[in-house]
Amino acid sequence: MPKNKGKGGKNRKRGKNEADDEKRELVFKEDGQEYAQVLRMLGNGRCEATCIDGTKRLCHIRGKMHKKVWIAAGDIILVGLRDYQDDKADVILKYMPDEARLLKAYGELPENTRLNEGIAGGLDEEDDAAADDYIEFEDEDIDKI
Repeated sequence: MPKNKGKGGKNRKRGKNEADDEKRELVFKEDGQEYAQVLRMLGNGRCEATCIDGTKRLCHIRGKMHKKVWIAAGDIILVGLRDYQDDKADVILKYMPDEARLLKAYGELPENTRLNEGIAGGLDEEDDAAADDYIEFEDEDIDKI
């Protein structure tokens, strides 16, 4: 039988979630960095994001975040811009929803940025559209049909 030389199997890696609930210091962008909102996930550690400067970029999730920080469409991220490729960037940090709201309050994100605040926040436009489609019939109308 083979000897176990490591410190555990894949379940050990799965259980490690380093201080996710703790409050961390808000990180602002520096030169060579930009805020972006994820449009869609592409797989293979890549995503398509629209940066705040209006450019759509292909972003690569760095190895430190890969399989540890889950990024979904609509998330606000901090990307590092590349000097030699303007259409590509590297994901440096994913902002939690409360951090994204703080960034918007500080004026770092534009006011027209739509933050992804879960299921309840994303249904505002769809609820309004559904209310417009609702038609109320009188009893007489039903008899004519």
